[in-house]
Amino acid sequence: MAARLREHYQKKVVPALIKDQGYTNVMAVPKLAKITINIGLGEATQNPKLLDGAVNELASISGQRPVITKATKSIAAFKLREGMPIGCMVTLRGDRMFEFFDRLVNVALARVRDFRGVSPKSFDGRGNYTLGVRDQLIFPEIDYAKVDKAKGMNVTIATTARTDAESLALLRLMGMPFRK
Repeated sequence: MAARLREHYQKKVVPALIKDQGYTNVMAVPKLAKITINIGLGEATQNPKLLDGAVNELASISGQRPVITKATKSIAAFKLREGMPIGCMVTLRGDRMFEFFDRLVNVALARVRDFRGVSPKSFDGRGNYTLGVRDQLIFPEIDYAKVDKAKGMNVTIATTARTDAESLALLRLMGMPFRK
């Protein structure tokens, strides 16, 4: 599965980008650098057990053990102390990244109810794209019976593109379903 998307990138996406964008060097063509998946659980301050479920679900979605993120500052209004665990994240590179991107585009996003495409406005100005997922149940790896609470997540796709337009062209050719 991972080899399929990497092969698609090398055989179809790179020549198309060279033709459209006018790159003179193959190494200048933008590519996926990494994908970061982050689950932030503010409720973990009251109930630390919620974090265990999030870690297990993120591990099954990504195929890699997540790292637990801790609060950097104390915020009294949120009853938050510095060093408290408040979320988990995983960074994917290489074959795991291509495999996850393939599953995200072809399986998970297709399972979103009333899906019309992802917003083309979620770029950061440097060629990276962030996608918010409201429910982890769109991934087929998650067992519906074992889920105690719906958790959202942020999926950040970091590319080597210099501008948002280059990144948009890359992701569109990779199969990301952008809104018209």
